[in-house]
Amino acid sequence: MNSIKRQLLFGLLGLVLAAVFLGAAAVYRQTRAELDEVFDYQLRQMALSLRDQAFGASLPAVPASVAEDFDFAIQVWSADGVRLYLSRPQVVLPARAQLGFETVVNGEGAWRVFSLQQQGLVFQVAQPMRVREQFAAAAALRTVAPVLLLLPALGLLIWFTVGRGLSPLVSVAAAVQSRTPAALTPLVDRDLPQEVRPLVDALNDLLRRLATALEAQRRFVADAAHELRTPLTALSLQLQLAERAAAGAEQGAALAAVKAGLVRATRVVEQLLTLARQEPGAADLPATEIELSELASQVIAEIMPLAESHAIDLGMQRNEPARVMGDREALRVLLANLVDNAVRYTLERGRVDISTFVAEGGAVIEVTDTGPGIPIGDRERVFDRFYRRASSGVSGSGLGLAIVKSVVERHRGRVTLADGPGGHGLLARVTLPLAASTPFA
Repeated sequence: MNSIKRQLLFGLLGLVLAAVFLGAAAVYRQTRAELDEVFDYQLRQMALSLRDQAFGASLPAVPASVAEDFDFAIQVWSADGVRLYLSRPQVVLPARAQLGFETVVNGEGAWRVFSLQQQGLVFQVAQPMRVREQFAAAAALRTVAPVLLLLPALGLLIWFTVGRGLSPLVSVAAAVQSRTPAALTPLVDRDLPQEVRPLVDALNDLLRRLATALEAQRRFVADAAHELRTPLTALSLQLQLAERAAAGAEQGAALAAVKAGLVRATRVVEQLLTLARQEPGAADLPATEIELSELASQVIAEIMPLAESHAIDLGMQRNEPARVMGDREALRVLLANLVDNAVRYTLERGRVDISTFVAEGGAVIEVTDTGPGIPIGDRERVFDRFYRRASSGVSGSGLGLAIVKSVVERHRGRVTLADGPGGHGLLARVTLPLAASTPFA
C-alpha cells in the first residue's frame, strides 16, 4: 500500500544522505587541494634543509624499521650524476631529476617529487600521493560520521514531523467517514493548512451536491407516491363501480372509465421514468453531434396524428441548421414534451410552429402556439414537478415541463417562456451550446 508518510520519510532521508555525501566529496576535494599546497611546501622546505648536510657514497640508508614510519624518500646526486644518498633503497625514483615539482608513478603508485640543485648537488624529496589521499579521506569521513550516527534519530524526527504535518488529512478523513446520507453537513474549513484547503473545499462542494441530489430524490419519491395515489385510488373505485354496474351500457361506461384511468396512470408512470432518466448523472451515454432541424422533423412526424385529431396546424416555421453535442434521445424527449404541451393546450384549428436556428452563439429551438398562454406569475412555477394550473382545463401529470427543464440543465442550456407572436399564445425558447463551443458532459 502506498504511503505518503513513508514516501516522504525515505525521500527526505535519501536527500539528506545525498547532501551529506556530496558535502563529503566537496570536503575531500577541498581538503586534498589544501593538503597538496601544504605538503608541497613541506617537500620544498625539506629539500632546502638538506643543503647544509654532508653526503657521501658511504652514507647508510634509513633502517627499514624507521622507513616504515617515514613517508618521504630522499635522494642526493653529485654534479656528475653519481647518487650519493638514497633513504629508501626499495623505492624506485627517477634516475634523472626534473627540477621543481612533478608527479611520477612507480610500482608503489603515484609519488609527488620536488628536486632542487644547490652547491653542485641535486636534492630530491618524494612523498607517496596515497598519504595525501588518506588525510583527505579522513577529513571527509570526520564530516560524514556525525550525520551518519545521527541518521536514526533524524529518521524518527522526520517521521514525527511528517506525521504531524499530515494530521489534518487524518482529521478530514475521519470527518468524511462520520458523514451519513442523513447528515451531510459541510466539513469545517477553519485553521486548515493551505495544501489541505482545496481538498476540503472540493469535498464540501461534493457534499452539497450530494445533499441536493438526495433531497431531490426524496422529494421526487414523495411527490411520485402522492401523485400516483390519486389515479390508483380512482382506478380502484372505478373497478368497484364496474363490478356493481349492471350489464350493458352502464357496465361499458364503467369499464371505459377504468380504461381511461389506466391510460392516465400509465402516462404518469412513463413520465416519472422519463424524468428519472433525465436527472443529471442518471445516464452515462456518449455524446453525439445532433442536427436540431432533423430532430424537429422527427418529432413533428411523431406528434402529427395528435395534432390532426385536434385540427391543429403543426409544422416548421424556420428550419435552419443548428448542431449541438448531447444525448439525442434526451433532446428528442425535450422537444416532444414542448410540442405535445403546445398541441394539447391549443384550441381546435389553432397553430403550433417549430423553429430551429443559431442566435447569439447558441443553438435555438422555439415552439410557438396560439393557445391561451401562461400568465407571467406562473411561468417559473410550471417547471416544478407535478405543478398544474387549475384553470388550464387540460388533464395531465405536471411533469412535461419539469422533464424539459431537467434535460436543458443537463445540456448546460436555458429555457424561457414568453408571449407568442402578437402577444397571443406561448413561445417556449430553448438555447443550447453549439457543438463547437461547449462539450456535453
